[in-house]
Formats: sequence, C-alpha cells, structure tokens
Amino acid sequence: QVQLVESGGGSVQAGGSLRLSCAASGYNYISASMGWFRQAPGKEREGVANIDSYGSTGYADSVKGRFTISRDNAKNTLYLQMNTLKPEDTAMYYCAARPLTREAGVWGLAAHWYGYWGQGTQVTVSS
Repeated sequence: QVQLVESGGGSVQAGGSLRLSCAASGYNYISASMGWFRQAPGKEREGVANIDSYGSTGYADSVKGRFTISRDNAKNTLYLQMNTLKPEDTAMYYCAARPLTREAGVWGLAAHWYGYWGQGTQVTVSS
C-alpha cells in the first residue's frame, strides 16, 4: 500500500533552516505529483509547495523565496528545504501524493486534490 513517511522536523530559532524529507513507497513515485502542506493549531491545512513529475513547482506566497521543494526519483524521496524560518512557519508539516498524475497544474496546492498523506513532522520556530 502507499506509504509516506516524513522526517526532519524539529525546533529552531527564527532565521534558521530545516530540511524535511518524505520517503514514499507502494506506488510509481516517478509518475506522481507531490506536495507539502502544513497545519497550525486552530487553522486549516494549507498548501506550502508542490512539484509534479515534470518538475514544475508551485509555492504559497508566504514561503516564496525561502522554501524549495525538490524530489529525488531514484530514492523515491521528496524534500522541502526551509530557510529563513519565521515563527509563523510553526506547524505540523505533511507530504501528500497523487499517483498516476504527472501534471499538477492549478491543483498543486489544493489539499483535496491529493489522495495519500503522511503522518506529519512537527516544525517549531521560536522568536
């Protein structure tokens, strides 16, 4: 079955960096569109970044220029490099997959478009 396992979360001070990873298994990773989402307490889950199988990426305005999404198809792994972190980036971060969908288009940051989710990894940024 499809499995997505996130890692790399932690606690950092504002201005610091973290790199999240998401190990994927159980489906054809290369032909899937992938995304990173986050959810803070009391808030809705929001799209952070996405990358489709063609390498096209999308970012939420709040993270543009600070976060970079990438994928290693040989390792079936998705990454999110987060730099210049801010306290408002504090949230549980989730990776998501939509197998057999090479192109994400306008749906890349829409949570309902993805069918599979990991358990999440906590990111806490202190001021």
